[in-house]
Amino acid sequence: MKESKIEGWVGGRCFSSHEDGAEADWGQVLVWEPPHRLVLAWQITHEWGYEADLAKASEVEVCFTAVETGKTRVDLEHRYFERMGPGGAEMRTSVAGGWGKLLEMFAARAGAEQEG
Repeated sequence: MKESKIEGWVGGRCFSSHEDGAEADWGQVLVWEPPHRLVLAWQITHEWGYEADLAKASEVEVCFTAVETGKTRVDLEHRYFERMGPGGAEMRTSVAGGWGKLLEMFAARAGAEQEG
């Protein structure tokens, strides 16, 4: 994977692009309210395949709250794993640590851009 992208509008794609030029969808933008909030359909099954049916997708909500000059609190909630059926609990466990790492990377990138 080369990069991951989120298109900035309701209905926008969430996808990764790869070194060979291929793209792989992994979600859709459900709510786009910059600079405060976005909600994404996480269209990945408990077996790590793509789920086209939004009714079976979990959701990721990210909220941005200014806490003081130059600082923002970022809250992330990944919810509705039960929509995935029997494998939902397994997926919840699988992704639990990954979001923390992603937020650390986001904070490092945001801090570097603010300094630069």
